[in-house]
Parts: sequence; C-alpha cells; structure tokens
Amino acid sequence: MLNPVTETFLAELRAALPAACFRDPAPHYLEEPRGLFQGRAGLVVAPGSTGEVTTLLVHANAARVPVVPYGGGTGLVGGQVSDGPAPVVLSLERMNGLRGLDPLAGTLTVEAGAILSDVQAMAAEAGMLFPLSLASEGSARIGGLLATNAGGVNVIRYGNARDLCLGIEAVLPNGEVLHGLKGLRKDNMGYDLRHLLIGAEGTLGIITAACLRLFPQPADRAAALMVVESPAAALRLLDMARGRVGDALSAFELIARAGLEFLDAVGPEVRQPFAEKPGWMCLIELGVAHGQSAEAGLMDLFEAAAEAGLVQDGLVSQSEGQRREFWALRESIPAANKRIGAISSHDISVPIGAIPDFLATAPVRLADLGPIRINAFGHLGDGNLHYNVFPPEGDARADWLDRREEIKGRVHGLVHEMGGSVSAEHGVGRLKVGDLERFGDPAGLAAMRAIKDALDPNGILNPGAVLRAGR
Repeated sequence: MLNPVTETFLAELRAALPAACFRDPAPHYLEEPRGLFQGRAGLVVAPGSTGEVTTLLVHANAARVPVVPYGGGTGLVGGQVSDGPAPVVLSLERMNGLRGLDPLAGTLTVEAGAILSDVQAMAAEAGMLFPLSLASEGSARIGGLLATNAGGVNVIRYGNARDLCLGIEAVLPNGEVLHGLKGLRKDNMGYDLRHLLIGAEGTLGIITAACLRLFPQPADRAAALMVVESPAAALRLLDMARGRVGDALSAFELIARAGLEFLDAVGPEVRQPFAEKPGWMCLIELGVAHGQSAEAGLMDLFEAAAEAGLVQDGLVSQSEGQRREFWALRESIPAANKRIGAISSHDISVPIGAIPDFLATAPVRLADLGPIRINAFGHLGDGNLHYNVFPPEGDARADWLDRREEIKGRVHGLVHEMGGSVSAEHGVGRLKVGDLERFGDPAGLAAMRAIKDALDPNGILNPGAVLRAGR
C-alpha cells in the first residue's frame, strides 16, 4: 500500500534536503504532450546531486511514498505522470553538469538532467559526435532518453540510446548507489545492470549520470529526397543504399503523401519539395570521412536507383542549409499530425521485410470504420513506423475517440501477428501497460515482475508505469 505525500513527510524531507531542491508543482510537471494523461503531485523535488537523490529515496521508501521521475517531459506514453496517491515528482533539471570528457576514449560523462542538444554541442566542441537525434532534442534529457531507450533518426547507423551508453550511475529504491561510470567497452563482471536500468522507465532505479559513446564527426554530410512508387520499392532502395555506401548511411526515412498533405496545415514556412506531392518518398542521409563526398555518394545512388527503376524523381542537398531544410520537413510532420488530431497514434516496429505487407494490410483491417485517414511514416531503416489514424476530413477528432481502443487493438493485433512490437521507441509508460500484458511473452513478464519485486519491494518507483501497480 502506497501513501500520499503528507505534511509530516514533507517536514521530514525539508529538514533533510536543501531548500533549493523544492519546486512549486507547476502544470508542466503534471502534463504530457498528447494530453492523454493528467498527473498529480504532492511535492516536486529537484535534487542537485546524487547524494540528494539518495536522501529522497531513503525517506520515500521508508514512508512508502511513490516517486515519479521527470526528465524533459517529452515522453509520449504517460511515463512521467501519475494519478495514484499524490507522489513526489523527482525532477532531474538541476543535475545537468558535465562530469568528464575523454576524446581519446571517445566518451562523455554527463548528469542525467543534461538536455540532449547541449550534450550534442559538448561533443561537437570536442570535435566529436553524439549521434542520438530526435525531434524533442531541445528539451529531452539524457536520463529520460536512457530510461526509455530512445531511438530517433540515426538508429540505422549508431543504434538506440542503449547502444550509445557505456555506463551509468543510478540510485536504487533503497537509496543504494550503483557506481557504473567506468566507460569500459569490455566488462563482464556478472549481470549488466546498466542494460537492466536502461529502458526500465524509472521503475527500478533513478539514473543520475551516464557515460556516453562519442563518434568521429563526419567530414561531409548530405541528404536526399527520392520519390519511390511504393514501400516495396523503398525497401529495395534501402538495400541498394546499404550495398553502395555501407556504414556511411546515417538515416533512411519513409514519408507518405498524407504527411505532405498534413504539412499544409502547419503553414507556408514548411517548404514542399515537389510541385506534385508523391505517394511515397525517402529521406536519406550520408555522413562520410575525409576525402569523400556525401553529395557525390547520393548522386551515384540516385542514378543507379533511377536506372533500376526504383526512383522516379529526387533532390540531393547542395548545401548544409538545404540538408537542414529537408530534415525540417520531416521533423514538422509530427506537429502537423497534432494539428490535424489523430484518433489513435501507434509507435510500432515489424521485421523490415514485412513493412510493405503491413502497410497494405492495416488499411484493410480498418476499412469498415469509414473513410478514415492514415499517415504512416518513420524510420524505415530500422523497421520503426509511426502509424497514425485520423478522422475523415471534416469530422471532429472528438467524435471518433470512442473508437480509439478498437483502432489500436486492430493495429497492434496485426503488428503482433507479423512478429513485431507495439512499442518501438517510445516505451510502455502507462499508455501501453495493457498492450504489454496482452502481447508480452508470459515468461518475460514473470521475470520482469520478479525483478521489480526484488529491487523495489515497496513499489515506490514510478508505480503503474510498465507494469500494473500491485501486480
């Protein structure tokens, strides 16, 4: 049984922590971007050190008061809000310092509250690259990105957040500190607790710092938009790109006509690349070493693909500004989706070879609902699609929300049939707890519950996220 924050608990915590730790429970701590959840807080605490996180968790564990970790608040599955007993919201905003930089080892050690764009800038100042990149990088924090094992646009080359982290420091529910910031490439000293806590969404421990992997900055980068007739042709283009440019392929995105049409709702500041909106196009980026030309590599790919009948039109960036312009178009699609108002949004992955079948079959599964609109786009190179369903043109989103669970069930059911995942890069949070129970492997779920019980027997950390509270 968990207890809400009480005056007695608050008094004890104020006596144990500096006054600078306490924050007013401003609305942004209690909201999430889609407006699907409204949280509550008995108290907002922003520790300034790992020791202060320890103090907080020791007191919360003793009093059985829930603790909900809060990073940048950008999560899309409700992992950062709670409607249970009034919790302590633990914000990492003050823990944003640089712990260490080792260019020779290719590592950057930062506290968990560091904002992703700031981490990218730190790496760039050292002549290196931290390649995790996503639309919310100006506000998302490293702790939350690791807690959800974030993906983004560069997974095809560099991997997910998990692959970009060599070590973590974390505070366990009982206040013990896991000291794991060595930054070693090889360390087989028993269970890898780093990988247990990464992706656990703050349910097993609070990540307070991380040793991140850095990479050489590409000497030259360029992007291209290539028009294809179908997702199947896009897959063949992906295969050709891998064969011709190898590891220089940094991103390979699929964009549908619906996304381009929705961009008209954002406004004229989003420049459309083609006079006639294509049914499908791919956004491809290369990053190459000294002595090579990314633009030339993309031109070579375009010419070969055109000769093979895979592409019908295309643009290759001629400058850094144009490359950024291509990406601005891609990153504006979620904002356009929000403006239109989805009935149900899905962050899914299927085996890459199954993507054309999924994109052909899913509309059939939904056809009897009426003339709904679908915008499917995303990271074709790693099999992750954002499959969003919208009301018919002219209909209000609110009039369709009673069909949301039905739509989600049909889409997720098809994903499961195809051997995919209903949570590709956004996590489970509170939104997908039921999906995890429905589609998760029974043995895996039992192991997860056993781990949760072992590390957090009082269930104080982010209760209701990932696993149903009390189960």
